[in-house]
Amino acid sequence: MSASLRVGIVGVGVISRQYLAQLATRPEVDVVAVADLDVDRAAAVAAEHGIRALSVDELMAEDGVDLVLNLTIPAAHVEVALAALSAGKHVYGEKPLALDTASGQRVLDAAARARLLVGSAPDTVLGVGVQTARRALDDGLIGEAVSASVHWTAPGHELWHPAPAFYYQPGAGPLFDMGPYYLTTLVTLFGPVARVSGLATRSARARTIATGPDAGAAIPVDVDTHVLALLEHASGVTASVTVSFEVWQSRAPLFEVYGTAGTLAVPDPNTFEGPAELWTPESGEWAVLPDAAGYAAGGRGIGIVDLAAAAAEGRSPRCSGELAFHVLEVMEAVLAGGEREIRSRPARPEPVPHTPAG
Repeated sequence: MSASLRVGIVGVGVISRQYLAQLATRPEVDVVAVADLDVDRAAAVAAEHGIRALSVDELMAEDGVDLVLNLTIPAAHVEVALAALSAGKHVYGEKPLALDTASGQRVLDAAARARLLVGSAPDTVLGVGVQTARRALDDGLIGEAVSASVHWTAPGHELWHPAPAFYYQPGAGPLFDMGPYYLTTLVTLFGPVARVSGLATRSARARTIATGPDAGAAIPVDVDTHVLALLEHASGVTASVTVSFEVWQSRAPLFEVYGTAGTLAVPDPNTFEGPAELWTPESGEWAVLPDAAGYAAGGRGIGIVDLAAAAAEGRSPRCSGELAFHVLEVMEAVLAGGEREIRSRPARPEPVPHTPAG
């Protein structure tokens, strides 16, 4: 393997722009090729970034690729991951790891047999926002954590995304699309989940595309669009989670942690930065905490940088396949409804030291 981890990207849709922008700034990785079912789109992206456009099969067979960045739609995540692992390449993918735990386990088993690493988004948890909040918890600034509340809501991605149909198909919806940001952060803060209870529903509201060339087109809805969950972590901390495509506006706090000596407002885990805020009875007011941990100026793809370091150091990446599988198991259990035990128990990821940009 070369000094830099050589990355080939499969799928160059909207989200690939953020990955390409971040990875271009990191000497630990080198994006060398892209592939997409839309050959013209792959060629345009390759020309813009001065890299090669290959077919998917060519990229998998390319000796000059160490890791496949899997940015395909959720339904293709497992197929692409298994092909990459079979070709002897590490894999880092967009969330979710798979559509179900049975398929996700196949990916982990294939990686174990090949002695390769699997990483998965979201890597926003490695940024200064969430990591500073974690540092505050670990330092006992709110005493002992008792519970957390998460409330992410929106009216629907069709209002801004030009091709949003996949958000309403299995593997997406508010839980599989947005839930991983908040569930991964909860596991980062409090460790693995032991038990969940879930309720999910959907309205009869018609969905139509609001922007782009297909504006006005109807969107079939094949997933639940309003999800409520109660989580009990193995550490004893409890959490309530709401994720929804049904809410036009809300005043509910996005993410708060309640402790025996104060309250911590966690910045949005869908971003890498943002202020963590602390309220204690001694101060009687909210105070912004200075950045104290995490990758500064992080962006989508920082998890690949961490994976590159993990490969060199012989450790598990912080945004590991095991963590993504655990979050997948939680989401699957929530949608199944009722109270359910969670069997997987990944280690709580190690904290990220305060790491300057570049």
